[in-house]
This record gives sequence, C-alpha cells and structure tokens, in this order.
Amino acid sequence: MFVVALRFSANKSRAAALMPAHNDWIRRGFDDGVFLLTGSLKSGGGGMVLAHKLSREELDARLREDPFVAEDVVSADVLEIAAGRADDRLAFLLN
Repeated sequence: MFVVALRFSANKSRAAALMPAHNDWIRRGFDDGVFLLTGSLKSGGGGMVLAHKLSREELDARLREDPFVAEDVVSADVLEIAAGRADDRLAFLLN
C-alpha cells in the first residue's frame, strides 16, 4: 500500500487550468480499483492519495500520467507501507 503526498511546486498557478484533467486521472484510479482515498491537504499545500493493488513501478507510471505531475504543478512523495495490523473494517488492506 502507498501513501502519496502531492505537494505544490512553484507552478501551483497552473493547477486551476489542469484540474479537470487531474480529476479525470483521479477518477481512473478509482475506476481501476487502485485508489482508496484522495483528498486535499488542509494547509492548501497539495493533496494525498492512498493506493493499493499495484507495484511501486506501476504507481510511478500512473503518477507520471497525472497532469499535475507531468506539468510540474506538484511533486510526488511516495511512502510504501507494509501493513501489519488493521481495524476489522480495513482488513482487506492486509491481503
């Protein structure tokens, strides 16, 4: 499982123009069953993605397809988690 922090770069001003394409990218992640959660950082510094069921290489390729990443609106910081314990409601993440 991966937690991806998408942090705005100096090109943040381009975000509004790319938002529809970025939202399409997010929708594809959910449609493909890869994204579990996305959201904005309350600080206004970017967003987060919780992803699973893919390798690091597949995630990196998917991130390169994000218009925000491709156009250097955000940088992606990826943390890989080896889940060991979970609440029963999240037990599916342990598979």
